[in-house]
Amino acid sequence: MTREAIDGIILGALAEDAPWGDVTSEAFLPESARASAALVPREPGILSGIEVFGRVFELVDEDVVVELGAEDGSAFEPGAVLARVEGSARSVLRAERIALNLSQRMSGIATLTARYVAAVEGTRARIVDTRKTTPGLRILERQAVRDGGGHNHRYSLSDAVLAKDNHLAVLAAQGVSLGDAIRDARSRIGHTAHLEVEVDRLDQVEEVVAAGVDTIMLDNFSIDELVAGVALVAGRVRVEASGGVNLDTVAAIARTGVDVISVGALTHSVRSLDLGLDVEVTAG
Repeated sequence: MTREAIDGIILGALAEDAPWGDVTSEAFLPESARASAALVPREPGILSGIEVFGRVFELVDEDVVVELGAEDGSAFEPGAVLARVEGSARSVLRAERIALNLSQRMSGIATLTARYVAAVEGTRARIVDTRKTTPGLRILERQAVRDGGGHNHRYSLSDAVLAKDNHLAVLAAQGVSLGDAIRDARSRIGHTAHLEVEVDRLDQVEEVVAAGVDTIMLDNFSIDELVAGVALVAGRVRVEASGGVNLDTVAAIARTGVDVISVGALTHSVRSLDLGLDVEVTAG
């Protein structure tokens, strides 16, 4: 995450939340009023977005003092003080909701990711995210996955060649064999580009591996099919499992011997963690 990218997200969120200022605080609070606040979790979890949290206050008012009490990736219990802020009451309240929204969501992703990572401990599988992220928040959500001990898949459509079911359906309609399509794609991409192809049947595995992919994705395979698929690949390329992955199934999937397990749920259906900002306003 770059500072420029983070600032762009925060400034857009601030403009959305108060395009013409915080009319309530300006109407009710004297300009001289001061406020202090503590970021306190209501439930246990893994922290992510603490620097983003602090940066919101800095962008609202550079005179607000932010003290961070924990680091991203660290575990916390309810009642811990994760950060403190102090400054103009108007500024603190102006930044409060955006700072909480971002840090709550990122911590929710990190906490969920950590549960998946713990579930596959002792296997060779790594937990990775997908492109099923909130538009505009991908860099934050991807960082949260890393803070939870997971790994990132390709960041965007520009980062790697990944032929999925819709691509293969177009090829089939054109009468192009999968092996020929892979070899043609390999001849046209750069030598450093990663090439991955998704399959949904065991009888596709050998053709795809022989054609020269770097990773084969076994999509929506049963546990028995995953075991058979890993055996067919026999270590020649990286094997990714995708589809039907949840906390009840991920350990069994990992034990099949796959190298990567991609989990869309890390970002597309996560619950934000319950963090609170306890604010105390004093006279100036």
